[in-house]
Amino acid sequence: MEERLLKIQKEAEEALKKAKTLEELEALRVKYLGRKGPLTLFIQKIGDLPREERPSLGRLANEIKKDLSREIEEKRGRLKERQALPSLDLTLPGKKPPLGGLHPITQVLNEVTGIFSRLGFRIVQGPEIETDYYNFEALNMPPGHPARGMLDTFYLTKNTLLRSHTSPVQIHVMEKEKPPIRVISLGKVYRYEAVDASHLPMFHQVEGFMVDEGVNFSHLKGVLEVFLNELFGPKTPIRFRPSFFPYTEPSAEVDIGCLICKGKGCSVCKRTGWLEILGSGMIDPSVFKAVGYDSEKYTGFAFGVGIERIAMLKYNISDMRLFFENDLRFLRQF
Repeated sequence: MEERLLKIQKEAEEALKKAKTLEELEALRVKYLGRKGPLTLFIQKIGDLPREERPSLGRLANEIKKDLSREIEEKRGRLKERQALPSLDLTLPGKKPPLGGLHPITQVLNEVTGIFSRLGFRIVQGPEIETDYYNFEALNMPPGHPARGMLDTFYLTKNTLLRSHTSPVQIHVMEKEKPPIRVISLGKVYRYEAVDASHLPMFHQVEGFMVDEGVNFSHLKGVLEVFLNELFGPKTPIRFRPSFFPYTEPSAEVDIGCLICKGKGCSVCKRTGWLEILGSGMIDPSVFKAVGYDSEKYTGFAFGVGIERIAMLKYNISDMRLFFENDLRFLRQF
C-alpha cells in the first residue's frame, strides 16, 4: 500500500512540472486531490485496511496530500506572476541598444582628411603646447613683428604658449624630413578671442603643405579646387584673392560662392555672393631658411582652413557655440 501512495505522489509531481497554464494546473488538482482522485479514494478506504496498518498509511496519505496541495499553490502563484508580465515572442530579433553618433566636427574632420588622403597627403599630428620659436619665429614672425598681433595668443610662460595655429607642424616636419613632402596636420588651436557666434577661444584647423622641386602656384590652385569641389560640390564657384600671411609669399585668400543665396547676395555673405573659406600661399623662403632647405632648389605651398567654418557652411549653422554646448537636441541632427 505504501508503494501505491508513493507512486501516486511521483505521478502527480511529474505532471505538475509539465503544467504550463492555470487551466492545466486546476485539472491536475481535480485529478489527484478531487473527490474522485486516487488519493482521496485511498484515504476513504483506510478503514478497510488491517488495524495495524491504518495509522502509518493514514499519516503518509495526509502528508502526501498536504505536500501536493502546497506545491500546486506555489505553482499557481508562479503562473499568475508570469501571466502578469508582458508577452514575449522569443523568435523576434533583439533590440539594439541606442548608440551615439559622431560629432559634426569629427564628421567634417574625417571628410577633409579623407579628401587629402586620396590626394596623396599623409596626416601628421603636432603638440598643442608650443614654444615661441615654432609658433612665430620659424614662421617668419620674429619678436616685434606686427603679424603677431593677428594671433591673440595664450602664453603659459615667456617662451611657451598654446599654439595659435597648426602651422608649427610644418617646421617640425621639415626639420626632420627632406623633400618631397606632402602633409596635412589637424587639431585644436587656441586664441584669446571674445566669445560670440563666430569666435571661440578654441577651435580646429587643418594645415596642409607640399614641398618639392618645381612646385608652383598652379599646383596649389589645383589641389584646393579639387578639395573644395569634393567638399561642397563640383559646381561650387571658387576664387583666389591676393592677401598677406607672413609665412607665405605670394599669399591668397580663397572664397567660394555663397551656399545660402547661391551667389545672389544675402546677409550671410554680406551681399557679396562670396564666403571666405581658407588662407593659402607659396611658402616664404625665410621659412625654408629656418629649417635648412635650399630655397633655390625647393619650392612649396601651404594652406590652412578652420573646421568649424566648414561645418557651419555645410550644415547652415549660424552660431559656432552650438558645436560645444553638448545639447543633444542639436547633436542628434547629425
